Amino acid sequence: MDIKIGDIVARKSYECDLLFRVIDIKVKNDGEKEVILHGEDVRLIADAPFDDLIIIDEQEQQMRQKKESELIEQSYKLFRQDYHLLKQKSEYRATGGYQTEEDFFQIPGRVLHMDGDPVYLRKCLSMYERIGVPVHGIYCEEKEMPERVGELIDRIRPDILVITGHDSYSKSKGKATDLKAYRHSRYFVQTVKEARKRIPHLDQLVIFAGACQSYFESLIRAGANFASSPARVNIHALDPVYIVSRISFTPFIETIHVWDVLRNTLTGEKGLGGIETKGVLRTGMPFRLIEKENQQGRYDGR
Repeated sequence: MDIKIGDIVARKSYECDLLFRVIDIKVKNDGEKEVILHGEDVRLIADAPFDDLIIIDEQEQQMRQKKESELIEQSYKLFRQDYHLLKQKSEYRATGGYQTEEDFFQIPGRVLHMDGDPVYLRKCLSMYERIGVPVHGIYCEEKEMPERVGELIDRIRPDILVITGHDSYSKSKGKATDLKAYRHSRYFVQTVKEARKRIPHLDQLVIFAGACQSYFESLIRAGANFASSPARVNIHALDPVYIVSRISFTPFIETIHVWDVLRNTLTGEKGLGGIETKGVLRTGMPFRLIEKENQQGRYDGR
């Protein structure tokens, strides 16, 4: 079997439960080949012996992608329901309980999304666009994130920061409370700390940090509002998008309860958690007043 970089594979020892993308092939000291893998739908990085892998054919890929798309669409529909409810509440508040007909406008929170995987970044940006969240996406390897985050915050001035990519926990490297036992959690923790040096207040910059099996408690202690992964399970590539989109569209005068954010994610509370956080949406009025006056002038014959 000729496995090469870019192939879509699965691990026989795990009953082919997840699809992976081959990103590197290394030869160990004993001559055996070791393959470095990135999850195709989950934010997991793993390594596997060459003979443990099987190439997934196009038909199998399409079948799995169809199931995955159905789950994503279901989660998106649930999010849209929440979005419409939030919008109705904002309309009610802005019009004094529908007592006036004043037009208003809304400014959702701006997101800076730092991602260690360019493929996942494109998927996330596509979903942000579909939902309507203003976002600036940056591809950046996890180990480079602590050095870059400060300059990016100063330049982009986001309301919400996403720090994600790939991660994994290895029991052979230490206990679940040992940061060294995680592939990239230490970089995520350092990045959160650097961000908090710029903006310490939890409600002035809302931070999501982590990936599959990340050290949840350490990320929260570092200053993240939301993080993964409480039960050290895998999270879906799009989970960060659903979390921060809810924050982006929640008014700043409202507190977001953690379960309200997690319930429409693809992973749920085993893979995601956080602390109560205020929304960042701002509502203003009037809207298009000048256009209305110009239209009225034309109607009056002016």
